[in-house]
Amino acid sequence: MGDRRLPMYVHDKALMAYGLIMVVVLGAFGRPYRAYVDETIFYAGLAVLAYVVARYVDEDRSGWHRFLRLMYPAVLFPVLYRETGGTMFLFFDHFFDAELTAFEYRILGVNPTIFIDQHLLNTWTTEILSLCYWLYYPLLPGYLLLVYIRRDYDIVKSSIAAMTITFIAGYVLFFVYPVEGPRWFFADQYLNPVEGPVFRPMVEFMIRNGAVRGGCMPSTHYAVALVITLFTGKYYPRWLWVMIPLSTGLALGTVWGRFHYVSDVVVGGMIALAVTFIVWHTAPDRRVTKTAAAPHKEAFPYHAS
Repeated sequence: MGDRRLPMYVHDKALMAYGLIMVVVLGAFGRPYRAYVDETIFYAGLAVLAYVVARYVDEDRSGWHRFLRLMYPAVLFPVLYRETGGTMFLFFDHFFDAELTAFEYRILGVNPTIFIDQHLLNTWTTEILSLCYWLYYPLLPGYLLLVYIRRDYDIVKSSIAAMTITFIAGYVLFFVYPVEGPRWFFADQYLNPVEGPVFRPMVEFMIRNGAVRGGCMPSTHYAVALVITLFTGKYYPRWLWVMIPLSTGLALGTVWGRFHYVSDVVVGGMIALAVTFIVWHTAPDRRVTKTAAAPHKEAFPYHAS
């Protein structure tokens, strides 16, 4: 590595900024502060980890170094999500479902999740939409691995940048506007269970073992699925025939399955669109499919000297 200064990518700076800002916010607003000591240590550690990886992991040294350098945020995403449970009531001591559902009722004339329960529920629709929802879990790592295997490292970097910022924006909104979701808020108003033989139980297993109560506004599931759809459309348009139905089904499935309100999906989509287009605009496309075609250090503009 010598004296060569390693590049700092967008996802590194985003994770460091997120960690440091959360440390400051927890110190300023966490009351009693002793209840947020673990979270403070976690977010400080996040900032340090991102700095250490960016500073000391040289992706030109070996394939494993490159894999770690580019893909480490993907390993952190679920950990960061779980950590939001400890900051859900940092600013407020209650959820805002009542206000959000009243707003949706004024706009739509119904509460969509109640309308689905009373008029639309059927097993086969539940199974199809549950499949779309469940496919989110392999979608993110699957997309990144496929693009990485193709050696489209520029696209990996820009995709990771957009995903990281999208997740962070969602995780901040979790405690700025905490919402627990319809499966909790309307639990005593539903008349029918949401049932399916295969994929619905698979989704329930993932939710039961991995979900945080709250963290509904926005839907980060749909937001990141839309990010992947947008990147697919730009770089691999032949696969849009898969991604458009999948991301659409996922959006519908979040509401059908009682995990999100319509507003969660809309806000998640808006964040994904804004972040993706900003990433594309601020870093012009200089894609190099094979690294042999050009040296790494000239291939991608997502770094600061």
